[in-house]
Amino acid sequence: MSTTKTEHRRAAGVEYTLTRRRVRNINLRVRADGSVAASASPRVPAAVVDAFVASRAGWVASARARAAEHARWDAAADAALPPKAEALAQMTALCRAYYPRFAASCPGGAFPRIAVRDMHTRWGSCSLKTGTLAFSRRLCVAPLPAQEYVVVHEFCHFAHPDHSPAFWAAVGAVLPDYRQRRRLLR
Repeated sequence: MSTTKTEHRRAAGVEYTLTRRRVRNINLRVRADGSVAASASPRVPAAVVDAFVASRAGWVASARARAAEHARWDAAADAALPPKAEALAQMTALCRAYYPRFAASCPGGAFPRIAVRDMHTRWGSCSLKTGTLAFSRRLCVAPLPAQEYVVVHEFCHFAHPDHSPAFWAAVGAVLPDYRQRRRLLR
C-alpha cells in the first residue's frame, strides 16, 4: 500500500506544498487558486526540490498572474450568465433544432435529456448511458455559431463516442466550418 506524505515548504519566496509519491520527475504546478504544489519521489532530497522550485520562481509568478486573470474573467463572465432555467430553455431549443439530423443515433431514437451545469473545464458532455447532453451555462453567452458547434459535437458522440476521424467527419458533415466555430470558444 502506497502512502503519500505532504509538507509545506518555502523556496526563493515561493510557498509550496510538497507531496511525496512515486513519480519519476519533480512536478510543479500552480493551481487555479494560486497555490503552488510540487510532487517528488521520497528519494529526492528536499533541498533538490527547493532548488527546482527556486529555479522556476519566475514561471510560478507568471502562472499565478494568469490564474488571477482567469479568476477575474470567470467572475465577470459568471455575473453575466443567464439563470439556469433560462439557460436550460435556450440549450433545449437549440438541441431541438438539430435533433432531426441526429434522431437515428440518439438512444432509442428519443430526444435526449438536456442539462445545464456550471462546468468550468468543458463546454458540453454526452452520456450514452443516460442519453443526456449536458452543457456549460457559460456556453449560453458564447456566439451562436460556437453554441451550435458544441451541440452538434455532443450529438455526434451518440454515434461516435470518441474523437476518431469518423467522429470529426460526422461533425464536418453537419458543420463544414466547425474548426472556425471551435476557435470562437478559445
